[in-house]
Amino acid sequence: MKKTCLVIMLFAITIFAEAQTDAAKQKTVSVTGTAETEVTPDEIYVQVDLREYDKKGVGKIALDNIKNDFMAACKSVGINDSDITVEAYEGNASYWQLRHNRKKDPDLKAGISYWVKLRTTQKMDELVDKLDDEATQNFFIAKVDYSKRIELKKQLKINAIKAAKEKAVYLTDAIGEHIGGAVSITDVEDNAVSDLLYNYRANQFAYANTSARLSEKQVTDNGTDFKKIKFQFQVNVVFGLQ
Repeated sequence: MKKTCLVIMLFAITIFAEAQTDAAKQKTVSVTGTAETEVTPDEIYVQVDLREYDKKGVGKIALDNIKNDFMAACKSVGINDSDITVEAYEGNASYWQLRHNRKKDPDLKAGISYWVKLRTTQKMDELVDKLDDEATQNFFIAKVDYSKRIELKKQLKINAIKAAKEKAVYLTDAIGEHIGGAVSITDVEDNAVSDLLYNYRANQFAYANTSARLSEKQVTDNGTDFKKIKFQFQVNVVFGLQ
């Protein structure tokens, strides 16, 4: 029985070694396919920094009132609550720390930062027109994105593979060869996607730094579209030659 098992193992090793030798002899062509496109972002994330302030004859306008007015302003221009998130209280301080510090120093000006998701620059203009100039300390575009990015990524990678095959065909035709099936397909990571997708601060259309600049509109005029986001993907494919 042991001899039989040993013979089977040696036979299997021989076959495997022959297969490896055949694979090593196989001629291949390695190509890279690329596909790209540009799209207009349809998700604009703006950060709005709000802070308490002193109003002549009234005193300090409380943060709770500012928050309520802000939410009402968003609602008035058609922004859903689900598109509004709290980014921070008093910078990186927690809500508990904020309340605790207020007890020590009643004159402390509390603040809050929101992220608001918008669909168009026109909607951004509408929101700015509704904001409290005194309470608004900063307003800038933090990020832009494309809502159908996943579907677009899938299609572009399919197109990249097709482009790779087309390239392999004309390269091998030039030497009188013909491609066979794919030996391997390697997906290149998404490092070619434009940085605009993740951070738009470097090219912000901002009302930045102080509430006084809220009157100086620097966003796009007349509903002009944002600069487009460029998506580019690559796929490496190795084809066998017949």
